[in-house]
Amino acid sequence: MTHKIWGYNSEIILDDFENTTINESLNTFKSKVELDSKEATRGKQSLKVFFKGDEKESGFVIAPKTPWSIDPNKKYCLVYDAKSLNGESSFITVEVENDKGQSTRRIVNIHPNEFNSYFFEITTQKEDIESGLRDTPPAWKTDAIHMKISGLLYQIDFSKVAKVSFYRSQGLKDKTVLIDNIRLVESPERDPNFLKGIVDKFGQNAKREFPIKVHSDEELKAIADEELKSLAEYTLMPDRSQYGGWKDGPKLKATGYFRKEKYNGKWALVDPEGYLFFSIGLANVRMANSTTYTGIDYTDEKIKYRDPEDVTPEDSKGIVEVPLEIMKTGYVANKLRNDMFLELPSYDSPLAKHYSYRKESHIGPIQHGQTYSFYRANLERRYGNSFFEKWVEVTEIRMRNWGFTSFGNWIDPAFYHRNQLPYFANGWIIGDFQKVYSGQDYWGPMPDPFDPEFERRAKKSIDVVAKEVNDNPWCVGVFIDNERSWGSEASVNTHYGLVLDGLSKDMNSFLKQKFMTILKSKYKSIADLNKSWETNITSWEELEKGVDYKKHENFSVGMLADFSVLLETFATKYFKVVHDALEKAMPNHMYLGCRFAVWGITPEVRKSAAKFVDVFSYNYYKEGIGKKYWKFLEEIDMPTLIGEYHMGASDSGLFHSGLVHAANQEDRANMWADYALSTIDNPYLVGAHWFQYLDSPITGRAHDGENYNVGFVSTTDIPYPEMIKKAKEINSNLYTRRFGNIKTEEK
Repeated sequence: MTHKIWGYNSEIILDDFENTTINESLNTFKSKVELDSKEATRGKQSLKVFFKGDEKESGFVIAPKTPWSIDPNKKYCLVYDAKSLNGESSFITVEVENDKGQSTRRIVNIHPNEFNSYFFEITTQKEDIESGLRDTPPAWKTDAIHMKISGLLYQIDFSKVAKVSFYRSQGLKDKTVLIDNIRLVESPERDPNFLKGIVDKFGQNAKREFPIKVHSDEELKAIADEELKSLAEYTLMPDRSQYGGWKDGPKLKATGYFRKEKYNGKWALVDPEGYLFFSIGLANVRMANSTTYTGIDYTDEKIKYRDPEDVTPEDSKGIVEVPLEIMKTGYVANKLRNDMFLELPSYDSPLAKHYSYRKESHIGPIQHGQTYSFYRANLERRYGNSFFEKWVEVTEIRMRNWGFTSFGNWIDPAFYHRNQLPYFANGWIIGDFQKVYSGQDYWGPMPDPFDPEFERRAKKSIDVVAKEVNDNPWCVGVFIDNERSWGSEASVNTHYGLVLDGLSKDMNSFLKQKFMTILKSKYKSIADLNKSWETNITSWEELEKGVDYKKHENFSVGMLADFSVLLETFATKYFKVVHDALEKAMPNHMYLGCRFAVWGITPEVRKSAAKFVDVFSYNYYKEGIGKKYWKFLEEIDMPTLIGEYHMGASDSGLFHSGLVHAANQEDRANMWADYALSTIDNPYLVGAHWFQYLDSPITGRAHDGENYNVGFVSTTDIPYPEMIKKAKEINSNLYTRRFGNIKTEEK
């Protein structure tokens, strides 16, 4: 089989697997490889890779003794041919590392049935970063499949390539893939207009057709009308209580609010009427993340003012109305971005109400500026002037029709008191309190929980949430904060990053004051501390001024033992402050934690949280819940909720498929089902929330440029048929799958 993508001039073959034995520079980890002579592309052999599921990483690396050298004056792509076997797609990561240890990671779903060529540019160009997109479309026409960035785009010098790795990260199942002709190929000349006019008036890909693309207002309205007719015939799934619990199952103690209980060896939530409840639903059902930067900003500074007492972060705000007099001061702040849109409404258009403003971004080339919500504008096209009220009603009916038992995190408070679907409230603790850095601070540093200002802001934020919920029994519980940077077990320095940062501070730090109190109470003298730590700190005063061990490599047993105590002290204070504020303001609602990220959690933090939370919560962007990573659930033996996961596919028209990729929408639906079933079958899990209800904007959400196919509905608010069909199938058997055919009984 011959592939003609760009031609083969100026290419460097890294491995074509044509030797009789596997190259000695190829090494495997948690996988097996063999040469395959039955199928190949440009030669007679390919590499068959047996990736293991449920491993932290499984794959292979090619690392020659001397790095490959490429012309620094030319631009190159990594290209390879691949095919997934056994009729299944395979989600993999490819990582390229230079001689300085810098690397870029790309992700893709390897399609089954036939070989395709896969590629990505290892030469990231300035316009890619300045676009504000998490990843861009291909810069030239090609039949090859474009791998997408995992993380962020950076300009890295790859004139010397030290190694290339292919692997699966915590995959749910074993997969087998054929890989051939791994090569570096000189990039074709870019289309100078590849980022120009890429978005149509509906916020869709203007340069590509895809299955649910809309072409006119009339077509969009007709699709909406047809769906409304079908939804009018919906009924609640027959085995559900009014709260979505298992009406056909056992009747447990009813408290009038949601609670937790272990039943027949499985953790469960219990609804207000006493029925077993498993929370399966969709998160982020709101307008806050539907806006994208237009490249316009205003000279009028009044729009940029922020109340220091505000408790809502920028990315959680809805549409911010911009007065016309301010809009008239608009100017093009980012032409590259502004040129992406074929059509934005004039300021005197009825659809101008969907413009908004973002005062700050988390990351990206645009720090503030005008935004637009194509999703919200499309709702008005579908439903007319009362679009928001109709959207709320239709969304609720969809959720029940599709068999979901609840919303996930981050829903519009407009749903709170309609009493149609259980929901989860959330709050953030933001403010001008002291900060602590773990060294893994993607979303920002941690608050110093010993700062009295942190406690004041926690109470203020939670009081706002309590007022919004108003003791409503339809509220399952409350999440406070999200994916905090607690540190990780990757190394001592990352594990105890918060402690190391605290020790480096002086006595103006509230955390440092607490650390000194603990250390002085344990050690009678600085000499005793030095003996345990194997250090030579001259006095308590020197330690009080701050000692920096962030780059230290040889930590003594005594030092690590104390670090563990200090980290647990830090985390315990954080969770206690939040718990106590919730207990006072919302005593009838469960505390569901802070939605840990797998890259930001340590045993000490988990131990601290267990003292105060009712339910653990984790965001886990993988293919499903395996056994090895999640074995700790047996130890903590507490109910646990998955707060976020998703999969996306490239046949949506979007430029990035998300954090986990499927081959197409049908494959995406099957991957959703695999993940959902892995949570339903786990005795410690009490729910799983997909992130999110609607696709990201094609040009990226204003917060950080994420432009992912992660919705159950598109930006035109059209449900993905394959996802809905599969959701109904899985959700209709939710409770019997989870709990079995248990006869109804009274307790």
